[in-house]
Amino acid sequence: MRAFVKISIGVLFMIGLAACSNKEGDSDKVEEKEETMTEAIPAGDFPKQFLSGNYERIYNQFSESFKNEVSLEEFIGIGEQFNDGVESYALVSEMSLPEVVEYQWVSEKDKKGIRAYFSEDLTIEGLQVLNITANLESDEVYTKNTYHMPINEPWFTFWGGTNELVNYHYAHEPQRYAYDLLMKEGDSTFEGDSTTNESYFAFGKDVVAPLEGVVVSVENGISENTPGVDTNTDQPAGNNVIIKHENNEFSVLAHFKKDSVVVKEGQEVKAGELLGLAGNSGNSSEPHIHFHVVDSAEWENATSLRIKLNVEEPIRGEVVEGF
Repeated sequence: MRAFVKISIGVLFMIGLAACSNKEGDSDKVEEKEETMTEAIPAGDFPKQFLSGNYERIYNQFSESFKNEVSLEEFIGIGEQFNDGVESYALVSEMSLPEVVEYQWVSEKDKKGIRAYFSEDLTIEGLQVLNITANLESDEVYTKNTYHMPINEPWFTFWGGTNELVNYHYAHEPQRYAYDLLMKEGDSTFEGDSTTNESYFAFGKDVVAPLEGVVVSVENGISENTPGVDTNTDQPAGNNVIIKHENNEFSVLAHFKKDSVVVKEGQEVKAGELLGLAGNSGNSSEPHIHFHVVDSAEWENATSLRIKLNVEEPIRGEVVEGF
């Protein structure tokens, strides 16, 4: 299998503090105009301002440390090149994270994406612009079976959807329609020591069979990673369970806690039956569940199928229900 997603945030520009602050002044029209021009741009207006070429105004919302790394001229060059041929950007995802909110926009033809992180005071803490993969013919090919999410309580969709901006897996055919699920309370996925798996709300939670079938492969002895410190790229799926379903479809569930898998190869399982516990094994940087469906037992080189779910398909930033 090609590399499973690592739960982490990658940004093109990492910004420090310092948003523009509004100046105090009297009612003089000139001063009012100057104040308006230096107002911080709210997230909802960002794509319009970016596409309109108001780069200096945007640049003013970055920190001094950012300005020391990237000049206004460089930022303008990036913006002009990226915006070439784009008519509009539409919001596709919004997600609260500790101290920031992530916003993601795509162009009208889903070829270009923007990911930005805004703090409460409208400081732009991070910005990424990227060409994305989207609108492939395979989007029209759903599984013949209808699946549940492999969970029995609400989970948070960290990666999921049909473009590369909201779903890191999308560019990789064997995992194109995969989901990565984790648990959040408020804006955080853990409480306490961030380097301890037990601090994460997802760790040790039940992972269940998304549909009845026969277990064809089990891995149960791979050690956990230290969250945010290391990952196991040599065994990317970590502890995992593969189930064969009707219509020659195979579900892949990965990153189980070591020694927690309770099913065996050849065992028939019912939909909703316990498979094991969520962990942090394999190519994973914090406890979560990876789930996708493929068309072959040779799942490392198989074709990922868009999953027909019994609920509305979630995308990055949305909560999803299971059984």
